Amino acid sequence: MGEKNKIKFGLSNVHIAKQIKGEDGEITYGTPFKIPGSVNLSLDAEGDNSPFYADNIKFFDSYANNGYSGELEIAKLPDQFLQEILGQTVDSIGGVLETINDKMSPFAFMYQIEGDQTGTRFCYYNTTASRPSTEASTKEDTITPNTDKLSITTSAREDNGRVRYKLALSDTNKTQYDKFFDAVPEPQEAV
Repeated sequence: MGEKNKIKFGLSNVHIAKQIKGEDGEITYGTPFKIPGSVNLSLDAEGDNSPFYADNIKFFDSYANNGYSGELEIAKLPDQFLQEILGQTVDSIGGVLETINDKMSPFAFMYQIEGDQTGTRFCYYNTTASRPSTEASTKEDTITPNTDKLSITTSAREDNGRVRYKLALSDTNKTQYDKFFDAVPEPQEAV
């Protein structure tokens, strides 16, 4: 069954799950946590086309899938993201400390885009993020919220080459769709 949506709009349900790499190279994930206040997401496909010419024509094309890169804009990043993903620590009085020794962690990045019929949920399996930029401005006649912006890059998982998974709600997958953000989704066998 193909997608029924004619248009897409809206961004919601941003979730993050820390990637855990075992000593044997097996990749698992922590429990996904929600990042409320998603504002904007822009991801561009990365990879090149390499044509091969023979017999005076384009004889063969090869394509490289190097994932995606772009920017995620959030109302305010939660401290859980700063700690679990960016490796920052919390001191005894609740302050969040950033140091040059922080160990950043890759993560699964999940979200939902609405459509005219139903939402579509996405998971990128191997994502990294930069530290957020900092902006502040004075309050004027009206309050204009400042946001946190992250540069994010996704690539293939080392253990199985998975880059992205998307799932649109259908008559046959309601259970999996409803549980999508409970754990990082693993795709079913291809049909």
